[in-house]
Amino acid sequence: MTEENPAFPPPSRLVIATRESRLALWQAQFVKDRLEALYPACRVELLGMTTRGDRILDRPLAKVGGKGLFVKELEAALLAGEADLAVHSMKDVPMVLDEAFALAATLAREEPADAFVSNRYASLDDLPPGAVVGTSSLRRQAQLIAQYPYLAVSPLRGNLDTRLRKLDEGQFDAIILAAAGLRRLGLGERIQSVLPVEVSLPAAGQGALGIECLAERADVRSWLAPLADPATTACVAAERAFARVLGGSCEVPIAAYAVLEGGELWLRGRVAEPDGSRIYGGEIRGSLAEAGRLGETLAQRLLDEGAAALVAALSGGAA
Repeated sequence: MTEENPAFPPPSRLVIATRESRLALWQAQFVKDRLEALYPACRVELLGMTTRGDRILDRPLAKVGGKGLFVKELEAALLAGEADLAVHSMKDVPMVLDEAFALAATLAREEPADAFVSNRYASLDDLPPGAVVGTSSLRRQAQLIAQYPYLAVSPLRGNLDTRLRKLDEGQFDAIILAAAGLRRLGLGERIQSVLPVEVSLPAAGQGALGIECLAERADVRSWLAPLADPATTACVAAERAFARVLGGSCEVPIAAYAVLEGGELWLRGRVAEPDGSRIYGGEIRGSLAEAGRLGETLAQRLLDEGAAALVAALSGGAA
């Protein structure tokens, strides 16, 4: 149970908009269970939806509109009053939200790292020259090619089950997935090894769940507040600020990962050419209270060091 906010009596019904992939439904059910524990008298329902990002599987995400394709239909349901909140993987949430929406809560983070999945090999180091590695992410692609130039990195779209099926059919020697998704679905045994962040720095928000609602819904924001994890919220805020200053689009390979260490927030960030030929990276430390500023400062530092031309070329305009 949670303390009641006198301005907003406990909710009697809440509707959660969610994508219909198995992982998205798991995430929405997780939030549903948390809300029902907080508000036992509340009826929490799921509204499953198929997004454009789920339907377009024959082209790289960067070429068809980016990660925003996974949230637009859910946001439309919020605007139409069909749902009160939407649950997202934070790494799929655009770095700039329309002013009509707000991130009401960022939940405690699961494993943030990338996972190496293969039926034949134990790690990236075991792969022979020419081995085909599948990934949906330019961020992963750039970092892999930079460190393993002898591997063939190939695009891999589809939900988690589809990607695993393509691996099992022999289309790939290995694939790289978010460890959090595999573990949430009870598929942790498919992970051969977890990639050190030094090898593959995660995406901003990777491993964290975020809950979105209409900015004007102060009641929903109040009800969701107890679900927020302060440490994860600060870390993800720093990561998203870093990505936002760098453009935050799928056309630009951007990695950002923050942790708490010794009472400070430690943020590492990278921006790269898709082929890994140039990677700008750095790190910064500071207080949790200045999380957003830390991300902005580190991003600006990399832009000043030469990343501005790279970002402008990839995004088709000025950084």
